[in-house]
Amino acid sequence: MKEMPQQIVMDITRQSSKTDRTKQRVTRRRSSAPSARVSPKISPKIISGDVGILKIIPLGGLEEVGRNLNVFEYVPKVGKSEILVVDMGLGFPVIGEMPGIDFVLPNIEYLTENKDKIVGIIITHGHYDHIGAIPYFLDKIGNPQIYAAPLTRGLIIKRQEDFPHAPKPQIIEFNKDDRNVLQIGSFIIEHFHVNHSIPDSVGYFIKTPVGNIMYTGDFKIDFTPVFDKPANLSRIVELAGRGVKLLMIDSTNAFEPGHAISEKKIMENLEEIIRHSTGRIIASTFASLLERIQQLIYIAGLYGRKVAIEGRSMKTNVEVIRKLGYLQVAKGVIIKAEEALKLPDNEVLVICTGAQAEDSSVLTRIAHREHKYFSIIPGDTLVFSSSIIPGNERAVQGLKDVLIKQGAKVITSKIMDIHSSGHARADDVRLFMNLVKPEYVMPIHGNYFMLKAVEEIALELEYSKDKILIAQNGDVIEMNPEKIVITNNKVPANLVYVDGIGIGDIGEVVIRDRQTLSKDGMFVVIVTIDSQTGAIRTSPDIISRGFVYLRESRELLRDVRNLIRRIIERNVKFLGEEAPIIQEEQIRYHLKEEIAEFLFKVTQRRPVVIPVVIKV
Repeated sequence: MKEMPQQIVMDITRQSSKTDRTKQRVTRRRSSAPSARVSPKISPKIISGDVGILKIIPLGGLEEVGRNLNVFEYVPKVGKSEILVVDMGLGFPVIGEMPGIDFVLPNIEYLTENKDKIVGIIITHGHYDHIGAIPYFLDKIGNPQIYAAPLTRGLIIKRQEDFPHAPKPQIIEFNKDDRNVLQIGSFIIEHFHVNHSIPDSVGYFIKTPVGNIMYTGDFKIDFTPVFDKPANLSRIVELAGRGVKLLMIDSTNAFEPGHAISEKKIMENLEEIIRHSTGRIIASTFASLLERIQQLIYIAGLYGRKVAIEGRSMKTNVEVIRKLGYLQVAKGVIIKAEEALKLPDNEVLVICTGAQAEDSSVLTRIAHREHKYFSIIPGDTLVFSSSIIPGNERAVQGLKDVLIKQGAKVITSKIMDIHSSGHARADDVRLFMNLVKPEYVMPIHGNYFMLKAVEEIALELEYSKDKILIAQNGDVIEMNPEKIVITNNKVPANLVYVDGIGIGDIGEVVIRDRQTLSKDGMFVVIVTIDSQTGAIRTSPDIISRGFVYLRESRELLRDVRNLIRRIIERNVKFLGEEAPIIQEEQIRYHLKEEIAEFLFKVTQRRPVVIPVVIKV
């Protein structure tokens, strides 16, 4: 592998001795924060005898962004298998592709079948794509112990309040800066601090009987963060010195060249906007992007603006970080939305959800004048401080157009650097791999092209193809002291949809029907057949919703009714003078198929055809 310049390595290993934390007008005040409860140090047990194999099974997070859940199952030659779970997240529906769906969960059939083997769950950070599925699954897998940093623990507990009938999580808390060793079954685990867009983000060094694994979680490398410490690269180098068989590394932003933009630069640009804006400012970002929310609140306080937080999930997150002492805010800066209406426009900053143009989000309701307190007025400055989730581009652009038409000035990261992803870019990934020097590399947390971007970096660093694992959800990867291979075995890893209180009762067929209904509408035909004569009693009734306007489609309706009569005649059988045989199921099938084919031929559209056959 290509070596990194020796000077960079030396600088990084000396990082922990640097004490200069000077920030421009920013200090980290944590003395009032409650002290973290730290789990006791546990002496690693000695594992003797012949080792077995380790199965690595991703149940989510590959070829997608979200639903992160990885299973590590140690199978000894003698004795019972043990399962360690890393993260338990949910996914968010793609706008326009999953109508009516609230969340998407991993399929945990494999875990429920093997719940007696689960020895614990370790969590990397508090974003919902890493913790959001916990309330849905705890009771199904026996409520095992969870290990998490203080903020992550607080967010898990807060979310659990929405699930009063779910079991109370058993969480063992550790501080991100301590050096405690956790023994969870046969797994010996140490953590290391990384930068992300939320405090208390960590990666894990997992010692298994068959080799060491380094798991980055979501990370970036920021040497000048504002409200956080730089990633602990010296700790990472120290752990890597023990040997890393497999590096499982965040791939979400690996296709972007260069290094991630520092939060210091983002804050300077946000300050520039707020200082020069003469009207009201509405900033939209992810509810979970707590670093950005902190920056906006802090700058607002510097320039005499009051802050209204809008959006249920965002309010919840701010409440948690404020309670735990992670939010730096002057007294009186955060106010209620109704109080903001009484202030001059140049004294108001609204921070809200909706940067992805979600239908029910705060910003969408503001844009369409459906919000209880706020609507766009000429002179407003709209700040989109987030990246666009792939698939949401058209919806977000449409929302921007609505805002601009109403007289708002819209600022995005395309105009100036007001957003930095919480994920490592190509050069950060390259640096991390150079520091760790693993034997095998497995990209995680990303769409297929993101996983392949990490592969390209690894190839540049002279890794051979067989040392780079591009896996899919449900793959069973086997690791022994000699090698790691993706086997031909698979476990169920399909999407599980959450729709209201229904979990998993919505399948792919229903989703396809919803997609069709949203695009081409529905076409219902109601046919009443005389059971004595086999003839149609009255002219078939036709109902159209979202397909054609019936009053303007008389010729089409006439042709459909004639087609219906021909289908009925073909499928009613007469045997002598007895009552005819009316095959209702067969009639419904032919009505659905032939009407759908006819409508597509005439209109080039495919509505959902619903035939109703009534025999009287």
